Amino acid sequence: MADRWWQPNEKIYTLSYLNSPRFTFFDYYVKDWQGLNVLDVGCGGGYSCEFMAAKGASVSGIDRSYPCIISARNHAATQNWEIDYKVGQAEALPWQNDTFDAVICVDVLEHVVDWQKAVAEIYRVLRPQGYFFFDTINRTFKSKLIFIVLLEDILQEIPRGVHDWHKFIQPQELQNCLIKVGFSDIDIKGFDLFGIYSYQNIRAYIHYKKTRRFQAKISDNTSLMYIGKAMKGKEKNAEGNP
Repeated sequence: MADRWWQPNEKIYTLSYLNSPRFTFFDYYVKDWQGLNVLDVGCGGGYSCEFMAAKGASVSGIDRSYPCIISARNHAATQNWEIDYKVGQAEALPWQNDTFDAVICVDVLEHVVDWQKAVAEIYRVLRPQGYFFFDTINRTFKSKLIFIVLLEDILQEIPRGVHDWHKFIQPQELQNCLIKVGFSDIDIKGFDLFGIYSYQNIRAYIHYKKTRRFQAKISDNTSLMYIGKAMKGKEKNAEGNP
């Protein structure tokens, strides 16, 4: 889909509209992105990278798909954005320790080979007191029904095979991993695209078909998707004190 990434009439372009609700959450913690050194892990064709560049951040993006990176570079050039795009893996980020003020990883952790290693790498490249922002899909019966059975197999709104339900991540699993690698100040909320009840699911899908946009909102409903942040703690000195 890389060659169609920036075409407004394509289904993939719907993802670009998720930046606004995502950053409603992220901006609560980062009041001013101007001059910050930030990284988008799994950047695809660059939707979130350009969104952050428009906020004044110094942006880098990495994706394992070479065609997506080419698409991202080409579109950034048309907008005069200076974004550092690299081809690479989330599990082996090609940056030194303590490089970024913030790292985002949205709609990605459920796709990587080893998400725990990716989280550890994100921690490594963050500066002390830097923020990690993320969203991903919960592993529940409901998420399997909606994302795979309905959206992939029946309605074919998503290409079949994009998601593997066994790679979806429950919030507690991710929180445990964040704590294990050293993150603190963790906050996880629901990233609600479809609502809780069946009638809300149907209404949300009808709205999507008409507008190609999700009515996304932050809530306490983590049954399908969730969004969150974590902070890298202060580094300790040789005596073990911050």
